[in-house]
Amino acid sequence: MPEEVLFKFERQMDRSEIADYLRTVADSLESGGSINLEAGGESVTMSPPARPTFEIKAERETSSSAPDGPGELGLEFELEWDEGAADDGDGDGSLTIE
Repeated sequence: MPEEVLFKFERQMDRSEIADYLRTVADSLESGGSINLEAGGESVTMSPPARPTFEIKAERETSSSAPDGPGELGLEFELEWDEGAADDGDGDGSLTIE
C-alpha cells in the first residue's frame, strides 16, 4: 500500500524535550482526545480510536557499503488504525517497558 506522509518533523533535541512531547501524546491518548501536530507552517490533527495498533521497533541500520561498520540505532513508536474502521479485537501478547 503506498504511503502518503501527512506530517514530518525531525530535529535533534534533549532527551527531556522528547519526553515532554511523548507525555503530551500520552495525555491525549489517555483522555481520548485528538493529537495536534504543528511545525514550520504544517499541521495535522489525528484522532486515534480507542484501540489502535501499537508497534515498537528497535533497529540498527548499517551502510550497504560497510555492513560490518558502525550503524545508526533507532527506536520507533507507531500507532496505526484503519480510516473509518471500527475498533477490532485484541493484540497478540503483552509488552513490558522499563
